Amino acid sequence: MDGERAGLRGADLARDALKAAREKTARRAEEQSRQDRPKLRVVSGKGRRRRWSGAGPDDRDPQPFGRVVSRVSMDRGWSSRLTDATVLGRWPQLVGPDVADHCTPVSLRDGELTLQAESTAWATQLRTLQRQLLTRLAAAVGPDVVRRIRVVGPSGPSWRHGPRHVRGRGPRDTYG
Repeated sequence: MDGERAGLRGADLARDALKAAREKTARRAEEQSRQDRPKLRVVSGKGRRRRWSGAGPDDRDPQPFGRVVSRVSMDRGWSSRLTDATVLGRWPQLVGPDVADHCTPVSLRDGELTLQAESTAWATQLRTLQRQLLTRLAAAVGPDVVRRIRVVGPSGPSWRHGPRHVRGRGPRDTYG
């Protein structure tokens, strides 16, 4: 095999080394599975074999719920959505009660967290605290979950009620 590798260069050499490593891992896993197989026992009178789990851990043993949910979320690609939901759901624990009382996380898309402050003064304060909030969030949920914070101030009341409206001056012309 080393004679074959002598003529390879660059990406071909790396591809060949990766293939050899995968084959070695597959052989090792096959040998390990042969050693870990449960012992078979003949059930009296019926002639069937029953596989016993044994004293050691097995895939058929009951699994903790958190581990099962984690495995399913990883298999289906939901892990990024779960970390986003963690940021929005655990907001008071992540940033502290002082900050959480004065702002609300609105959305987290593509690493940008949008916060809505209760007043313009708190919007300014949150803009100055951005770096500290980013380091707290990175320590709690991971470094690349929240990369930027966008702070918006409070929004005014909406005079639209219902699905239809007419363009114009709106409520101003009713006050004389």
